[in-house]
Amino acid sequence: MSAPPQSQGEPITSRDQLVVYLEAGCKPPADWRIGTEHEKFAYTLDDLRPLPYDGARSIRALLDGLADGFDWERVAEDGKPIALLHEACNITLEPGGQVELSGAPLETIHETCSEVHTHLAQVKQVAGPLGIGLMGMGFQPKWPRAEIPWMPKGRYAIMGAYMPTRGSLGLDMMLRTCTVQVNLDFESEADMVRKFRVGLALQPVATALFANSPFSEGKPNGFLSYRSHVWTDTDPDRCGILPFVFEDGMGFERYVEHVLDVPMYFVYRGGRYVDCSGQSFRDFLDGRLPALPGEIPTTADWADHLSTLFPEVRLKRFLEMRGADGGPWRSLCALPALWVGLLYDDTALDAAWDLVKDWSLAEHQYLRDEVPRRALATPFRGGTLQDVAVRAVEIAEAGLRNRARIDDGGLDETHFLEPVGAIARSGRTPAEDKLAAFHGRWDGSVDPLFTEEAY
Repeated sequence: MSAPPQSQGEPITSRDQLVVYLEAGCKPPADWRIGTEHEKFAYTLDDLRPLPYDGARSIRALLDGLADGFDWERVAEDGKPIALLHEACNITLEPGGQVELSGAPLETIHETCSEVHTHLAQVKQVAGPLGIGLMGMGFQPKWPRAEIPWMPKGRYAIMGAYMPTRGSLGLDMMLRTCTVQVNLDFESEADMVRKFRVGLALQPVATALFANSPFSEGKPNGFLSYRSHVWTDTDPDRCGILPFVFEDGMGFERYVEHVLDVPMYFVYRGGRYVDCSGQSFRDFLDGRLPALPGEIPTTADWADHLSTLFPEVRLKRFLEMRGADGGPWRSLCALPALWVGLLYDDTALDAAWDLVKDWSLAEHQYLRDEVPRRALATPFRGGTLQDVAVRAVEIAEAGLRNRARIDDGGLDETHFLEPVGAIARSGRTPAEDKLAAFHGRWDGSVDPLFTEEAY
């Protein structure tokens, strides 16, 4: 999740400013970029326990090592480092100590993979001498929620108190999940709407292809993407498939109306998070926020509030594709390749829309509900979701080929799709491979994951 805002920005005196804020994300295609974010679990190598914040082997030691050994600037809260900044990148902490890289906006998947490689190399260089390991999975496979240390960030204390009032799995979302996501640009309001719709419709395909969370508390949990299931019982106000996105009249203004109806979590003032949980941003616009009577919001407050919505696709000044489990190195490059191929080429985007444009809202909801458990085997329209996934990967491959972004070795971006292409064709997800290992060569233990899935 985000680091604290570095400035408050401009005061907001009208609802129109909220729309203008989102409209400012429109860019010509030449300026479109790719921003990849990925989270990973950190643990002690000898006993596989999640890292505490403080101590010789800790999240703080990892952050300090990165800051001292490489060109990262510390961001502190109450004197404790809770994030690192470097040019257009940042490293932040999820509530349970999951370490997240929010990458720079880059032009190609080649650059994305180079960024991922550099980041993981730095992290491993610091983590190794500390006896720390890191791995990519969608859900913490071994430890119960009570064993996960909380990170010392004020926003997490507020969210942690509010989550159980809205759903039964919100704390699991905060403490025990990891994802990889990609942030993509749009040219205009119409382009944003088209990409938003395709992204929401095909998000279950991404969930299935990257399904990688079949274990919890040391045993199979009955799901292939338990991380995705967790979101279905986190907070109905701010999660889900957003049916209004598929309706006539969808645009920046309609999304603003939706966001204004989502209860707030907090406001950041004077280096601290002020608890506004359950209060209304509409009241804030009118200077009637109970937590800050008489104050009006700033653009930083609006950006913060936007970041506290958790639909499968999220609109800020770009679109975030949020449906995938965390996974190994290759998946961190494959996810942006999938979505860039689908959304950054007009021919591919048209083909992707043709694939999903007649799906009903009931079908969208059905896929959202069923795919976490059944992934590519989910029955759909006389076949299975695997049929849709194969076609989606074909469209993405054609889109990447049309982009023709060539690296120094003469390769275009299509080879980054190879892992998901193999999964789509076989119908066998990473989660199913791990379940087979659990029942076979792992002899009923999840402990080998911490070695085999380590970065």
